[in-house]
Parts: sequence; C-alpha cells; structure tokens
Amino acid sequence: MPVPARRWGVLIVLCGAIFLEGIDVAMLNVALPAIRADLGVSTGMLSGVVSAYVLGYGGFMLLGGRAADLLGRRRMFLLWLGVFLAFSGLGGVANDGWVLLLARFVTGVAAGFMTPAGLSLITTSFPEGRDRNRALIIYGSTGAAGFALGLVFGGVLTEFGWRWVFFAPVLMSLAILLAAIVLIKEPPAGERPAGGFDLAGAASVTGAMMLLVYGLVRLEHPAEGLPLTLAVFAVAAGLLAAFAAIERRSPHPLVRLRIFRSAALVRANVTAVLLTASFFGFQFLVTLYLQELRGWSPMQTGLALLVAAADVVIAPTLTPRLVNRYGNAKVILGGLLAGLLAYALFLGAGLDWTYAAMVPSMALLALMFAFAYGPLMITATDGIASAEQGLAGGLINSSFQFGAALGVSMVTAVNVAALGDATTQEAGMAALRTALTVPVTTALLASAIAATALMSRRPGGTPGNAGQVKTTEHGQDDARHGEQPVSLHDRP
Repeated sequence: MPVPARRWGVLIVLCGAIFLEGIDVAMLNVALPAIRADLGVSTGMLSGVVSAYVLGYGGFMLLGGRAADLLGRRRMFLLWLGVFLAFSGLGGVANDGWVLLLARFVTGVAAGFMTPAGLSLITTSFPEGRDRNRALIIYGSTGAAGFALGLVFGGVLTEFGWRWVFFAPVLMSLAILLAAIVLIKEPPAGERPAGGFDLAGAASVTGAMMLLVYGLVRLEHPAEGLPLTLAVFAVAAGLLAAFAAIERRSPHPLVRLRIFRSAALVRANVTAVLLTASFFGFQFLVTLYLQELRGWSPMQTGLALLVAAADVVIAPTLTPRLVNRYGNAKVILGGLLAGLLAYALFLGAGLDWTYAAMVPSMALLALMFAFAYGPLMITATDGIASAEQGLAGGLINSSFQFGAALGVSMVTAVNVAALGDATTQEAGMAALRTALTVPVTTALLASAIAATALMSRRPGGTPGNAGQVKTTEHGQDDARHGEQPVSLHDRP
C-alpha cells in the first residue's frame, strides 16, 4: 500500500529538524575563534559554551524521549523547536560570555526533547517494513550531512560575522516550525501509555546523564584534576544505580527495564556510541591537522570535509536497496568496516600530504554513515511498541550524543599526552597519528559488535535473537504469549 503524501511531507519537516541540529553544532565550532576575538571571552568560557550544549542535550535526551510518549510527540516537538528558535536568537545578540553559555545550554536541552520526539513521530507515522526503513535511512543521513555541511556553512557565515551562525538557525527553525504546525498531526491519545510521570526516576537519570557528559568533557583536560573527574563518574554511577532501583519499584517507570532484554536494541546502542565516538574524534583531529599543522582556513577545512557529506545522496538511493536485499546487520557491518579503513588510511598522513591523498578517507566516511547511521536507528526502534517509541528514540539519540562527547574527549586526552611540551610541527604530527589510534580502535570494536549479529544466527538461517522481547501497548511481553517477532536487524 503506498504511503500517503502527507507522511512524506512530515518526513521532510523532521529531516529539516535533525539537519538543523547537526548544522547548528558544526557551525558554532567553526565560529569559536571569531567569538573569542569579538567578545574577549577566556578559553575556559569558550570551551564552556561548547560543553553547555552537550550537557543540556545529553542530560535531557532520555527524559525528552519519555516525555514525548507521555505528553504527546507533536506537542513536545513544536514546543521545544520554539525554545530552540528563541535561544538561538539569544545567542546571536549576546554580548557577554555568560549569555552565550545560557543560550547554548537551553538550546541543548531543547534539542534533547525535540530530537527523540521527531524520531518517534517517524516511527509511529510509518508502519514497520520497507517504508519505515527508507524513512529512517533518509532521516539519519540528513542528520549526518548536517554535521559535515555545517563546517562549510559555518566558514561562509563567519566571514559575514559570527552572529549569523546563530541567526541562520533561527530562520531555519521558523520555517520548520511553520511547516510542522500544518503537516504534523498528533497520534490518537490511545497510543500513549497510561499512568503518571516518574519524577524520582526522571531526576536521577537526568542528573546521572549530565554528570556522565560532564565527566567526559573533563577528560579533555586531564591536568584539571583526575580525582574530581573520577568523583564525577562515581556519583553518576551511583545515580544510575539509584535510577535502576527506582524503576524496578515504580508502578509507572520512566524506563521499563525489560526493554533492554532486546539484544538488537542493546547492540544497536553500543554500536551507536562507538560509531559517533570514532567519527567525531576523527573530525576533531582532521580539523586540527588541516588548520593548525597545515595552515588551512576554516573555509578550506570545511570544503575538504564536504566529500564526507555525500552520504546524503548515497543513503536514500543505495542503502534501502542493500537493506532490503541483505538485511540491516550486513549493511551496518559494511559501513563500519568502511569507516575503519578510512581511519587506518589517514594514519599515513604527513605534513606534505595532498588533498587527493585525503579523498579516499572522506569518501569512505560517507559510505560509513550512509550504511550504518540509518540502519542503526531502524534496529534500535524495530519491534518496540508505539507507546515506547519515544523512549527508544531517546536511547539511540543519547547513544549517538554520548559517543560524540566520548570520542572528542578521548582523542584530545591522547593528543595532549602524546604532544607533551613539544611545539614543533613534526611533534604535532606524531601526536596526531597517536591520537588517530582512538578512532581506529573504536571503529574496530564497533565492527566486532556488529559482527555478532551475524554470528548469532542459528542453524537454518534463523536469527539468534528471533525470540527477542517485543513490547505491547501495555508494556507486557508478547513472548509469553508465544509471539516471537524477528527483528529486521538480523534478517537473512
């Protein structure tokens, strides 16, 4: 049965929102030197402006996903898109560092609520199968393209003034908001889970996630005090343990812990962490290599990474065909292996490398995102009941976000440790090659985890997790009634 045109219109709107989120982050990174020169903020404040967004986004993502399930996906999407618009504008008119800090934190919180709501609107608008798979692949590739194209657009806008890096998202948000009001309809109220809101669970998990992100950010600066960083992680672990205890006893848990019985969901989230850790760590190192070691401008750096955005073309055209023919597991593994090769090739980088020598890595990264990002979203939401799609969306987006923070923190820590007190270009190049082992290692681990989906097949071609738990509208287990749905993730 053909999908109504309105649903594809909704998809375009939601793709615009995820593209906005990606491009917003990337553009700001390019504009940071200009902001420091104009406002005279310290390096610590400038780092805080970046970290504030990550804290807000990562800290509230899981809560945002459940809020979409309980309070309405359309309502949450529109409300927080409006907040995103308003505080992007505040950042554009800021004349003090603390105003920028506030603007970026609240913008991150808005993205933490808006993004899982948008993803769950897709998974509840498109029925499971080919159409949903295609929609999620397009959605994922659009978000990934935003990160790559944001570097180019950020370089262009910064030439006109760094404030345009904030004003451009305002204009984009306004256009998306007006289109969303017209096109997006709220699903029937009966699709929402019954019960109240788990305030104790929400408080504990939000605190834990914010502390985890803060701890990851602190890893970028090991000299600031390892004992405090370890204490932050310890408190975060304690809050997570408290959260698990609360959820077991709560009559209406924020996160129904049985959802983690799905091997495919757990595998997808762990792989997502490693995927974005490898990519964002690599992107950070490439920016360092091109601008600090090679002397390229922000515009040249952005254009150099433009090839990696080719996934926005590859994903909607080639990836759905590969998924339909080979299944998600093989396509995800193929994408991760492409990324592994991309990082390994860059280990040979030198101070005299031509751009032509870099192109193979950039092209392979486009394949990695085209083949892995969208299919991971399919895997993480496939077989999950409509009433928990927001939760599933919050989980996978939290994994992507934590992976990004983890990757940048790890490569920064390794690069700083390897460089030491040396100041020569040769020493910088050697330190960068050492730090490149981080994306190589994380991509290798991701590939190994993805391969377990193929290794878990039973004799006769039956997926090893064919009996995974599939949730119903009332949060019960279909498996107890003899229903054992097969996830598309493990389809032969």
